[in-house]
Amino acid sequence: MLTLFAIPKGFRGEFDQIQRNAITSWTLLEPKPEIILLGDDEGTAEVAKEFGVKHVSGVERNDHGTPLLSSLFEIAQRVGAGSLFAYVNADIILLDDFMKTIEQIPFQRFMLTGQRWNLDFNEAIAPNPGWTEQLRHRAMTSGALEGPQAMDYFVFTRNTYTHIPPFAIGRLCWDNWMVYSALNLNIPLVDATEAIVAVHQNHDYNHHPDGKKGVFLGEEAQQNLQLLGGKHYTYFMLDLADWQVTPQGLQKPLLSWQRLDRRLDMLSLARPKFRLAYRMLLGLLRYGDQLRAVRPKLLGIPARIVCRLRGLKRSKPSSFE
Repeated sequence: MLTLFAIPKGFRGEFDQIQRNAITSWTLLEPKPEIILLGDDEGTAEVAKEFGVKHVSGVERNDHGTPLLSSLFEIAQRVGAGSLFAYVNADIILLDDFMKTIEQIPFQRFMLTGQRWNLDFNEAIAPNPGWTEQLRHRAMTSGALEGPQAMDYFVFTRNTYTHIPPFAIGRLCWDNWMVYSALNLNIPLVDATEAIVAVHQNHDYNHHPDGKKGVFLGEEAQQNLQLLGGKHYTYFMLDLADWQVTPQGLQKPLLSWQRLDRRLDMLSLARPKFRLAYRMLLGLLRYGDQLRAVRPKLLGIPARIVCRLRGLKRSKPSSFE
């Protein structure tokens, strides 16, 4: 069984419709997950009752009044009945591909996430026959796929995330930590971007006193960055996944020198016990790259020298050209 949990903002302004759309889509998933709405912001308890889903208050907050990620995950895993959990941002519409994809994962312990599709969507969901296909098509043709830093849902096995720093939810860096932690625990990190169309309903940032700047550059964002470990740790993103769900099923991603370089670089941070070994391998890889770059230049030198010796005829073609 899957327990899906979220912490909505206050149900007012554009977020009233946006969050109702998201919750509506979750209630239409098959098989049906257990849904928990956390927090006590305006309208949360009432909307939970309206949709017939569980509501739990008492989420810990920081000095700014922002809910803490650690508290959300602790409460959800304490009161939730599932063996699998999914944290989903409350502005994300999920379609029928969500549960189908999760069912493909054979691992006893894992974390699955994916990139989101940004879409201007200002109307209420009309759950008529074919609505998921229509919305999927609209997102993929009129929307935009965000980059590997844009992760708005996280599916994981029970007791995977039990020691979480006190990140402020809705600010930067905590999602990078989710990727870091999966690699640190050495559990399968699954990229479901090709299989799951997670529709992010575009919105403004008026819920923060300083708007978008406050969300991304404010004091809480800086505190989250410190909790993460610094700027280098912000490079823990979805492109580090060691599994991908594709139309052909679950597969290992194609390996390239660039991908190997990136994994070795970031794994040296995620698994400090093996940092020296990863750094040595990374050094050898980059040294090999330098040799591969230098060799063509060296091989081209004789030909260039010969060409510059005007009037001198070559007795035979250069083998270096």
